[in-house]
Amino acid sequence: MKKYWSFFRMRFLGSLQYRAAAWAGIATQFAWGFMKLLMYRAFYEAGPAAFPMEFSQLATYIWLQQAFLMLFNTWRYDNDIFESITTGGVAYELSRPVPVYSMWFVKCIASRVASTALRCLPVLVVAFLLPAPYRLNPPESTGMFLVFLLSLAAASALVMALQMLVYIATFYTLSPLGVRIVVMVLSDFLMGQLIPLQFFPEAFRKVVELTPFAAMQNLPLQIYCGTVAGSALTQALALQGFWLIALVGCGVLWMRRSLRRVVVQGG
Repeated sequence: MKKYWSFFRMRFLGSLQYRAAAWAGIATQFAWGFMKLLMYRAFYEAGPAAFPMEFSQLATYIWLQQAFLMLFNTWRYDNDIFESITTGGVAYELSRPVPVYSMWFVKCIASRVASTALRCLPVLVVAFLLPAPYRLNPPESTGMFLVFLLSLAAASALVMALQMLVYIATFYTLSPLGVRIVVMVLSDFLMGQLIPLQFFPEAFRKVVELTPFAAMQNLPLQIYCGTVAGSALTQALALQGFWLIALVGCGVLWMRRSLRRVVVQGG
């Protein structure tokens, strides 16, 4: 564990240096947050239609989405990893006494955690101070908040496990662009980045909730908002754990298979 902590610490501290980019990101996330709130507010005031979430819950969902964007986005990758695969630099990684999958996983998750640490606190503080119904509301109970944190950690690891499959696919495609675009479009739509899954048609939503995408951003945010509880919450957490084990397991096995077949020019 000591070597993994070293990898995590080095990448985490290195990522903390980009403070100017963090402030720019904070400004962007406030802009998107207010834009979404005003857009949804217009829909809520347009007519007496029944909505699946109260506006206060939706506001909480949007601010949490903006605060933890760097944990859940699927458009951010480590270009050094892609370069090491396409140029043959991965041979240096193979010489280290650490599994390549675990090393890349820890480095990438450390970068995401560092970026989130720089951005989330200002967003959360300002969102808590906004007037109702636009503010970020506290969770229903301390217990639900602890469940939210547990699901948040699992969801971020699940996003990373999905992106690891994109890295591994580059061993076969050489260019990651196509796979990245497909994964980004699917995940943004199915994890609730564009609109919360609660707004999907019920039949379609039930299908989406069985996929790993729903267990990424959607689940922890819905737990915090209080829109999932009881037996449904237990089932969702169990499914989230299943998908995390499945995606990590598939990634590890696929990585081993890929590295056994990899050919580096010159040796």
